[in-house]
Amino acid sequence: MALKNIKKIFEYNGDDQDNLMGTEDSYYTVSESKIIKEASESGNQMILWEPKAFSEAQQIADNLKKRNSVVVNLKRVTTDQAKRIIDFLSGVVYAIGGSMQKIGIGIYLCVPKNVNVQGQITDDTEKSTKSNKDKELDW
Repeated sequence: MALKNIKKIFEYNGDDQDNLMGTEDSYYTVSESKIIKEASESGNQMILWEPKAFSEAQQIADNLKKRNSVVVNLKRVTTDQAKRIIDFLSGVVYAIGGSMQKIGIGIYLCVPKNVNVQGQITDDTEKSTKSNKDKELDW
């Protein structure tokens, strides 16, 4: 299959310049769609997700099971829903051997086993400026 596509690049069917361009364009169109399909099947995508309800947690889990990385922004759900989503995703991440890392207030990075995350984001400056009275839930 790949050899056939490589032959298409070097194939020239006459002196007509349009004929050559048509072959090259069709080669890249086929290859690009194939690459996108292979990437989605092999789990090489980064998904950004902003759930509006707990019911979307299962769709996030499905992406993790397909070996895609997911950044979850919980700022559009209530505190109770956010806790439930984090609990659910923690179980999913544990089950697939992945990891979960907080990257901001209400923002989490969930990755499957095939992704290695290096480094850690800290928010010490924000915590030190808050007083005990104004302390928000830090989910």
